[in-house]
Formats: sequence, C-alpha cells, structure tokens
Amino acid sequence: MLAFSIRPYIAMASSKCDQKRVLVLLGFFCMMILFQETIAMEFQVGGKNGWSVPSDPTVQSYNQWAEKSRFQIGDSLLFVYSLEKDSVLQVTKDDYSNCNTGSPIAPPFKDGHTSFKFNHSGPYYFISGVKENCQKNEKLLVIVMADRTAKLAAPLASPPLAASPPAPATTSPPPLAASPPAPAGPNSSAPILSPTMAPTTETESPNKNVASFLAETFLGLAGAIGSSILFLIF
Repeated sequence: MLAFSIRPYIAMASSKCDQKRVLVLLGFFCMMILFQETIAMEFQVGGKNGWSVPSDPTVQSYNQWAEKSRFQIGDSLLFVYSLEKDSVLQVTKDDYSNCNTGSPIAPPFKDGHTSFKFNHSGPYYFISGVKENCQKNEKLLVIVMADRTAKLAAPLASPPLAASPPAPATTSPPPLAASPPAPAGPNSSAPILSPTMAPTTETESPNKNVASFLAETFLGLAGAIGSSILFLIF
C-alpha cells in the first residue's frame, strides 16, 4: 500500500527531471547557434581543387559551390592558385558579366594564397585575372547576408513629432468713431433730462441689533425661570 501511494510522486519527480533536462538541452542548443552566428569562418574557394579553370567550362561550378554556404560579415574567402598562371580580381557586376579584367575595384591579388574578408553585406564579384580563364567560368559570385543581430539589438527610435504650425494671429477691427451729436437748433423742443439719484436703502445700526438680541435673550431666560418656579410650587 505504501509503495502504491508513493508511485505518483516518483512519476512527478521523474517528469520534472525530464523537463529540466529538456530545458538545459534547449538552452545549450540556442547557445551553440548564437556562437556559430558570431564566430567568423574562412571558406576555401573551390574546396581542395582551389581557384583554377573548372573541369567543365560550361558549368558555373564556383557559384554552385557558393550557394551551398552561408556567408556573413566577418567571414573570409581563401583563394589558392598558382602564382605564375593565375590571379584574383574583385570587380563590378558589369565587369563580372563581361570578363573585363582592365578595371578591378582593388589591386589584383597575385600572391597565390589570397584571403579576402567581407566587411559589409551584399554581393561580391570575383573573376580570374586571366581573361581566357574568366571566359571559361573561373569567376565567383558571393552574397553576404545582412547582420540581423545588430538590427534586433538597436533600439527602435520613435519618429519626432511634427511641430504644429502656429495659429494665425487675428486682428480685431478698429472701433468705430462715435459720431458727434447734432447741434440743437433754436426751436428745438427736445426734453432736457435731469439726472436721477440712485435709491438708497437704510441699514440698521449694529448697536440696535445687539440691544434687541440681548433683550430677547433676557426675556427668554426670565420666562424659563418663571415657568420652572411655577412648576415646583404647584
């Protein structure tokens, strides 16, 4: 009976332990993802074959290789090639399409072991310094992803409130000038109004009011005392 009553508690304890383990594993997994997002990586272009003319010149093998990876700001490309036979150029989109080797964005890379670091998001275009090699699809297009973590961390700035325009000032029209009274003629029969005095109200003096109040109070007390005496006698 005792073992049967303890079973639910054992099950609850085991379930809580499993929940804690799941939460710990999820937290560890999230930390690994964040660590992978922040660490910079180096990608060797073309893998073990390096930077050279593709075995099938009709296929854009380097772009297919780039599509399998995710490039972020801070990552770098490693070009491994022969010093005597090849080089690397960073070019614009038009020069990439036309294999124009005459106007690269940066000086040509010719050291045979070139490391190029991405410092911003967007497309990067690379071609071989040998025009014939570029025409055989020795060129690379890389798309670097935008840094979303910085956008999430940045506080949202509220737009400034537009100042309300001041209310237009209103000007009151000037007062009309009073017209002068017409002069009275010699035969004018207009009645002459005499000024009237404002009615005055008589107010009682404070001494009279106090005297009447004292008299009424004295009479009231005398009546109360007299009534009490009569009540006691009779």
